[in-house]
Amino acid sequence: MGLEEYRGVYVFAQQVDNELSGIAFELLGKAKDLAKDLDTDVTAVLVGSDVKGLVDDLAKYGADKVIVVDDPELKEYRTEPYTHALASVINEYKPEIMLVGATAIGRDLGPRVSARVQTGLTADCTVLEIGDFPLRAIPGKEQKHNQLLMTRPAFGGNTIATIACPDNRPQMATVRPGVMQKIDPIEGAKAEVIEYNPGFTPDNKYVEIMDIVKSVTDTVDIMDAKILVSGGRGVGEEGFGMLKELAEVLGGEVSCSRAVVDNGWQPRDIQVGQTGKTVRPNVYFAIGISGAIQHVAGMEESDIIVAINKDETAPIFDVADYGIVGDLNKIVPALTEKLRAVVK
Repeated sequence: MGLEEYRGVYVFAQQVDNELSGIAFELLGKAKDLAKDLDTDVTAVLVGSDVKGLVDDLAKYGADKVIVVDDPELKEYRTEPYTHALASVINEYKPEIMLVGATAIGRDLGPRVSARVQTGLTADCTVLEIGDFPLRAIPGKEQKHNQLLMTRPAFGGNTIATIACPDNRPQMATVRPGVMQKIDPIEGAKAEVIEYNPGFTPDNKYVEIMDIVKSVTDTVDIMDAKILVSGGRGVGEEGFGMLKELAEVLGGEVSCSRAVVDNGWQPRDIQVGQTGKTVRPNVYFAIGISGAIQHVAGMEESDIIVAINKDETAPIFDVADYGIVGDLNKIVPALTEKLRAVVK
């Protein structure tokens, strides 16, 4: 493999029902940073049917080029045609870096594409940067420069691993939604459009979609919330009532830790952490949450973190901007009343 042939930072621009997913814009934001370090450009790969109308939105959020793979076989996401589409783009245009969102679609698509183009894939990355590999020079071993350093939690979140793919291209990573930040929109931005279709011949690996049933839920996506009141095991099942009152006063939403979901107290849709969602609210209340690394990974980028816990040695206080040590059953109701008086 001639590594020098591979240039550019590419992003899989996920769309569903001809509407771009937020992760596409987040990845473009990170791609702009990586491309600047490598002195190259950013290309979005848009796969679907009748999706060309989405090009301007991708340009607005950082895409210099957009490769459009448009075909009726790509109307709904199916593993084989989408894998064929993205793998064909990689083989044809040879990107140095390929980023995919770690969504339900991306977690299915990314590994299959990496296997097909014979490269590695680092999943669920939390940090992406350009640097040297090995990180520290080792006597007798070549230190390669301008490598994509992909950082992710490992061993159940008990440690952090930085991984590189120095000998194969593209360097591929999946990134969880909410981890990276999109740039401010660039009004009037235009991208170079490249239309590409590798051809699609249905075979026995093309599943047939008989029906699509969309679930209806009243649950608000906690990733969009500006204020989150999050409870852990220490709150107890009944304690979420007072958390909901606090959230209501603040105009926020309730979220929780994994222990709460595992106990069946709250739905998984509102779980924050490594196995839940990554959030970036303006204010995050961590109530009765110890602060295990798995949970912190999902909320540490919050603007302000307020921790309430009876254990003054709880790790959550290490990341909190404000901490209150005491009985949450007394503190939360008192705080709610004080805030209610201020809000009125």
